[in-house]
This record gives sequence, structure tokens and C-alpha cells, in this order.
Amino acid sequence: MKVDIQELGACKRRLQVEEAPEVVTQAWERAFTLVQREARLPGFRKGKVPRSMIKIHFADDVKKEVARHLIPEVYRQALSETRIEPVEEPDLQEVRLEEGAPLSFAAVVEIKPTIALGTYTGLSVQHAPKPFAEDEVEEALGHVRERHAEYRAVERAADLGDLAIVDYTLTPEGMEPRTETDYGIVLGQGAVMPEIEEAVIGLGPGGSRQARIRFPDDHRTEALRGLAGEATVTVKEVKEKVLPPLDDDFAKAMGPFETLEALKAELRKDLEARRARENRRTLEEAVVEALLAAHAFQVPDALVLRQVGHQIEHTRERLRQQGVDPDRLPWDYPKLLEEMRPGAERAVRRALLLETIAEKEGLVPGAAEVDAEVERIAQASQRPAAAVRSMMEKSGDLGTLRLSLRESRTLDFLIERAQITS
Repeated sequence: MKVDIQELGACKRRLQVEEAPEVVTQAWERAFTLVQREARLPGFRKGKVPRSMIKIHFADDVKKEVARHLIPEVYRQALSETRIEPVEEPDLQEVRLEEGAPLSFAAVVEIKPTIALGTYTGLSVQHAPKPFAEDEVEEALGHVRERHAEYRAVERAADLGDLAIVDYTLTPEGMEPRTETDYGIVLGQGAVMPEIEEAVIGLGPGGSRQARIRFPDDHRTEALRGLAGEATVTVKEVKEKVLPPLDDDFAKAMGPFETLEALKAELRKDLEARRARENRRTLEEAVVEALLAAHAFQVPDALVLRQVGHQIEHTRERLRQQGVDPDRLPWDYPKLLEEMRPGAERAVRRALLLETIAEKEGLVPGAAEVDAEVERIAQASQRPAAAVRSMMEKSGDLGTLRLSLRESRTLDFLIERAQITS
């Protein structure tokens, strides 16, 4: 085998590959045997078609069989000999495959860049941890209280904060009217068009009002964007929000808390832990920002596109969890790619740089560390560690866990050696 490598950029290589004719001949013989075994022609039993007839009637099938097996095999061998590790499937060009002749093709591949590490210890970083304030506990307690509020019917006009049960009809100009019945609106939350909220405020049960409306330019229904129209709303019921009293009974209803002070203590603990995680993430990103500023290098476009694809799929999954079918939404993928590319490129640069530092400093997690983390996950989920490991191996999550541990160790290493000022 002959392999010539041409450098097309920091992250791209062109492999010109040629395999000897005797290897091609052997592959052709194997393909003839396979095709002959399955070949059918009138007057011949399956597998009994003569070789001469195979060459006449099944020549294309034989060539396809050769190409299907030989080209990937030769390509893998070329990668092994050159020690090139592509990040994506090759772009095969100029393929020449004929019986009795050398196989030749060009494979254009993208690879990870060779990163020349500069300064990565002693980085100068500004970081002012956000302190925890006691009034955050009261704020969190207020949110818990709001989530457990009740709405009770009242005989008065609707106002901000009330839940109004309404029937309404929307009639866009030039279109058929659309009616909804028993529709609930919490006034002031902005969940409906502002003209409708304004029409409802001040109406008591049985009250009705008409209003001019204009659909927003970014309305989810394209045909309605920017259209004017009429709305008619009739209030059927007004419900007033009633908050539960903040006392020990409220705390007991929230979980294993005997007193309100015990509930506050648990909220405080959770909020302090959350603040610590937020401060840690902020510090990590400050260190990474300084690290990226000190290292300029190109990244493979294939990895950037893969990162964009992951982000889009995460967005689609969030929509599914919210009960929205992402396939029914208008996705402008070229625009999304343009908008998401800078962030995706930064994420790839970040990952590659941390990987390079981890390898140089020997920060790759060992088997014992991975096992310990699997055990921790198993205990948290109350499942056997062996079952959790097996599941993670099948799903690919075990590899993701190793990468996460490596990144965590690398960030610890960088932060310990950084010069941090507030």
C-alpha cells in the first residue's frame, strides 16, 4: 500500500491511497464467490450459475461487493499506517477500481488540531463570588407559597392577579372567527394578548366587552402575523388568589418538617449549595476564558457542526418535554447554524484545549475513579452498580462520564494554580 499525505490546513488532510493489484484481485475473487452463491438465472439453480455467466450478467454486482468491503478495509489500514485519527467520515474522491488494476482513491478528512500549549498555569483571573443573602430564603419561601396558592370564586370585577374564566372569540380581518370556552387567564402574567387582558380587567361575572386586537409579528401562526382584528370576551367567573398562611402546618405539608424554621433551614441549605455551584461555574468560565485568550488555534468544522446539531436536538427534546411537537415548528436551519456557530466553535475549542492539558498533565481519570463515580450514581438511583455500569456502557454514557471526570480534574488543576483576584 502507498499513502501520501497532503496538508490542506491545520485540521484537514488529503490521503492519496493506492493498493496493489494483487490485493484487488483477491477481493475480486471473494466477491465472485459471494455473488455466485446467491446468483439466479433461468436454466440454472441458485448458486450454480457458471463463472463466465456471472461476469456477463452480474459484473456490476461483483464490483459493488468489492467496493463495499475493499475500500473501507484499505482506508482503515491507511489510517493505521499514518496514525491519522479523523473526527468524521472521509470525503472519498477520484476512486478508481477495476479488476486486475491497483485500487486508488483520495480521502479528505478532518482531524483534531495539534495545539501548542502556551501558558496555562498561573493564569490571572478576576472572580468575585456572589455572596448568599438571608433574604433569598424569604424570597424562595414566597415562591413555594405562590405555587401552593388556591383560587376562590368572588363576586367582583376582575383585577391583576386574579384568575378569570372566560369565553372569547377572535376574528382576524379577512378570516373566520375562532372561539374558546372556559379559558383560564391569570391576569398580569402576559399569557394572552394584552388587548384581551385589558378587556377582561374590570369585568365581573357575566360581563362582556369587545376590543380591537393586533397579532404580534412573531406569532407562532405565520398567517396571523401582524394582522388586526376584533376580540369579544365574556367573563364567566372571577377567582381570587388565596395564599396559604406561613406557619408550622404549611411546613408540614411541604415535607418532613415539623416547623416553619425547619423548612427555612432546608431552603437555606439548598440555596447555599446552589450559590456555591453558581460561583464555581463562574470561576471555571473565567479561567477557561483566560485560557482560550492565550491559545489561538483552528478547530475542525465537522466538530462545530456536530456541536450545533447537539444543541438543536437538546432544544427539540425540551420542546417535546413541554408537550410541543418540534416537527410542527418552522425551523430555519441555515439561520440557526449562523447564530449558533460562534458558541459551538467556542465549546469545541474549550473541549480540545482542556483535553490537551489533561493528557499532558496526566489528568485522565483511572478505572478506580470511574468505578467510584458509577457507585455513587448507583447509590443515588438505588440500583446495583453492575446494572448501572452495564446500562451506561450500552448507552455510551460511560464514555461521557469519563470525559466529564477528566474535565472536572483539569478545571480543578487550573483553578488551583490560577492567580485569582476579586
